[in-house]
Amino acid sequence: MSSQTLQRCEAELKLGFSHGGVEQSCQVRCVEGEVPSYLKGTYYFNGPAKFQLSPTGVHYKNWLDGDGMICALRFVDGGEIDFQSRFVQSRKLLRETERGERSFRTFGTKFVGDRLRRGIGTESPFNVSVSQFRGRLLAYGEQSLPMELDPTTLETITPGQTFDFDGALNDASPFSAHPKIDSRTGELLNFGIFFAPRQPLLVYYRFDAQGQLARRARIPIEHPCSLHDFAVSEHFAVFYLSPYILDVPSMTDQGLSTLEALSWQPDLGSQLLILHRETGEVAAKIKVPSRYSLHTISAFERDGSLFVDLIELERPIYDQYCLTDMFVDAPLGQPVRYEIDMSRWCVVGRYSCAYDRSPDFPVTDAYAEGQFYESLWMLGISSAGKLGRKFFDQLVRTQWSYPEKCDCWSCPTGCYLGSEPAFIPNPNRHHGGIVICHVFDAGRNRSCFSLFDSHAIAGGPIARIQLTGAAHLGFHATFIPDQPMDCV
Repeated sequence: MSSQTLQRCEAELKLGFSHGGVEQSCQVRCVEGEVPSYLKGTYYFNGPAKFQLSPTGVHYKNWLDGDGMICALRFVDGGEIDFQSRFVQSRKLLRETERGERSFRTFGTKFVGDRLRRGIGTESPFNVSVSQFRGRLLAYGEQSLPMELDPTTLETITPGQTFDFDGALNDASPFSAHPKIDSRTGELLNFGIFFAPRQPLLVYYRFDAQGQLARRARIPIEHPCSLHDFAVSEHFAVFYLSPYILDVPSMTDQGLSTLEALSWQPDLGSQLLILHRETGEVAAKIKVPSRYSLHTISAFERDGSLFVDLIELERPIYDQYCLTDMFVDAPLGQPVRYEIDMSRWCVVGRYSCAYDRSPDFPVTDAYAEGQFYESLWMLGISSAGKLGRKFFDQLVRTQWSYPEKCDCWSCPTGCYLGSEPAFIPNPNRHHGGIVICHVFDAGRNRSCFSLFDSHAIAGGPIARIQLTGAAHLGFHATFIPDQPMDCV
């Protein structure tokens, strides 16, 4: 990358992350192209939106540090489109706003006098994901119970208080930001990690369709490894345990941030931990090469085999979230499919897609959770593999039947992709639909939501929904239709 390109990219990304988080509610007036008539529902996304509380206060260093803000883009009857954004009223945000200064240590930032939650972990900013379970809209942070929001106003139902699933869990329960909701059974499945040095545990949860905790299992694991996501099939829950080790005593005794307390130890090896979905009992532990997976894609069972799909990277990527050196040396990676013989519990095949430009935020049809699928959509970085500050600027579709091919759209110069895409199936067709993606235009300092034909990504957006200002660069998203769709 040329020095001129690096300087331009640095200035553009600085602008993108300087967005202080503006709460707003407005009707969108500018729409280019045609929005499909079947698109009725809400596209929600969550992400960090405030990196500095005051001009003279602590300035956060890592993308994961900012306070969570939920955005909602609503497609309503009559063609009207509304946009809203609200901060999640976490205990952290409430206390720090009241005091007018930062108080809690975050994932990547430490400072004199900072605090830890219960003295052992970071206080969640609830800035990672958002989903709906039994009509309740929940905002998630890492390893913390979620917070409930009003689906219409985005206001926090009980400010400063987490959602405990009607008393089934407590505030000390570890809970990941990647729950899986099965549209066929109505169940919610999730996990959390206890990072106890002597005996770390993976805690597995299964909630039934009525929202009751049907199963909680504690599974000993060899190392206190950082785990962000997992996959579920019809009968199993699958965890890719990478040797990215969290040393909690270094946080509590030496005052390190979470990022500083994490270490990549590839000699320890990676492992697929497979649990019986119903009971949480261990079905298998399978060694795999020492690579790293931040996000899974899906899992399904077919003809005696369990297929596990995920994004596999050369090494961890959290160190690339530094706001001053964003993705400067981003690891390469690919979508990978493991085929596991369930009679012998061994890997009999490993297949990969050709796209390797640091892919992330993979999505499929949410209504096909745990079932066979063909297409996936994800973000990528066109200049991955080259030194220099950069960000997501490609939207990619690939298919497992043609792994060597990809359907790819690249942003115009000065534009970046600002959150996970979402796929919305066309109810009138067996295949196809719309992919929504947030595009940040640094040159004009504003955002739009671009709609793509899901099977013709390279052709560019079929419609653009323009905001008058910028939305923050977020993490995970979901689309919730006004009317439930038929399961695949």
